[in-house]
Amino acid sequence: MKILGSLSLVLFLLLPNAHSETEQHAYQATGLKIGEVTPDSAIVWTRLTKRPERNPSDGPQVEIKYVGNKNDKARRKGTVEAVVFPSGTSVGDLRESVPGVGGDTRVRYRPQGQLEWISSPWDAVNSERDYSRQILLKGLQPRTKYELQVEGRGSGQTEPTSQLSGSFRTAPSPEESARVVFTVSTGQGDNDQDRPDGFQIYPSMLRLKPDFFVHTGDILYYDRLAKTLPLARYHWQRMFSWPTNLDFHRQVPSYFEKDDHDTWVDDCWPTMKSNYMHEFTFAQGQAVFLEQVPMGARTYRTFRWGSDLQIWLVEGRDFRSSNNAPDSPRKTIWGEQQKKWFKRTFQESDATFRVLISPTPLVGPDRSKKNDNHANAGFQTEGQELRDFLGSQENAIVVCGDRHWQYMSVDPKTDVREYCCGPASDKHAGGWSQDDYVEDYHRFLRVKGGFLSVTVQRIKSKPTLIAKFHDVDGTVHHTDTRVAK
Repeated sequence: MKILGSLSLVLFLLLPNAHSETEQHAYQATGLKIGEVTPDSAIVWTRLTKRPERNPSDGPQVEIKYVGNKNDKARRKGTVEAVVFPSGTSVGDLRESVPGVGGDTRVRYRPQGQLEWISSPWDAVNSERDYSRQILLKGLQPRTKYELQVEGRGSGQTEPTSQLSGSFRTAPSPEESARVVFTVSTGQGDNDQDRPDGFQIYPSMLRLKPDFFVHTGDILYYDRLAKTLPLARYHWQRMFSWPTNLDFHRQVPSYFEKDDHDTWVDDCWPTMKSNYMHEFTFAQGQAVFLEQVPMGARTYRTFRWGSDLQIWLVEGRDFRSSNNAPDSPRKTIWGEQQKKWFKRTFQESDATFRVLISPTPLVGPDRSKKNDNHANAGFQTEGQELRDFLGSQENAIVVCGDRHWQYMSVDPKTDVREYCCGPASDKHAGGWSQDDYVEDYHRFLRVKGGFLSVTVQRIKSKPTLIAKFHDVDGTVHHTDTRVAK
């Protein structure tokens, strides 16, 4: 296994004046993220940090105490009694923490091979958004590879003290037939990494040279430790300072969706009450997500990648009814406004393949005791409405996350195809038996970690979609090929 080097060597260029003791320097130990790429625009997420590397993994950790000293199984219904830090420490001192610092960032970018850089203005990071800043790049050329340099400097400084390099390719224009490759993942637990420097799926995905990446949610898991707003941000700091994650996200643009665990807590909805999450609220979770990933204000959107591919990314937490409510025509996960938007834009699209990428399943099958997604009895009415709609559309595909196993299924009533990408590591896999192959639904089942890759291209002039299920090392375990009707 090749282990990526230290962050200061791999990702940072510390400029000559970076070690003056009289100045507060700014580093970029949580890297950069590139998002929402279109044929002519992209958003670059930047953040300034106090130190060039994350805190060591053997440092102090916070302890959560519960009323009545409840055991792990009972805690989700319990009440937090206290959040206890080791003596003399705070969030910034915890293991793998990456505290932020004030200062300015700018992005320099250019089409690959050109000499002159285009530069955004210097502007301050926002201390109320975890010292982050998002920069919109406009006026880009379609299907063009761009080089990036994100520069940072401390407050009051005039010269950069850190520089981070990256690259991305813009989407082809809607009229252009182009080969497009993207990868998809879900379920990324910080304690479930499978190599000393992070997660094996990231270098494996890089070898495919994807045009973009979609994270379907559960990017991290707040439940156990994120009992305050600073502790919630701590989860993002440690997840995106793993060297594998840093190296991937500086080279591949992403589209992010959120699910329950990276919004607030397991199976959550907006009006849900939970003493288990202590001071950290659902609304805070919504806001933190928008500050930590490069995206606009709306979490449901659609993107076109050439003449043969359009993707839809949907929101499954902000508008949903209570999971506990009885199923009915009014019970919803998406909300009426999003549902109308989806049906209208999906029908209006002339892309050959239309791919709905959902944080949670629409087809399944899922565990009988689950009651949180469209494949469950609790949302049967809306689930059937969406499956009926998708089944009436040509060349419509569903990709989903959330479930901790990989599968391909076909709904026996509507013939809707669903690919579930599986979790980010084998340690995170589970929740289904490998022996429980449901003949009416399953075409492929693998209770392990890995990722999904999707390639859309023309083979002998025919638009073709090829979906592949990979293990964490990139080995393909199943391939499904769809030739456009």
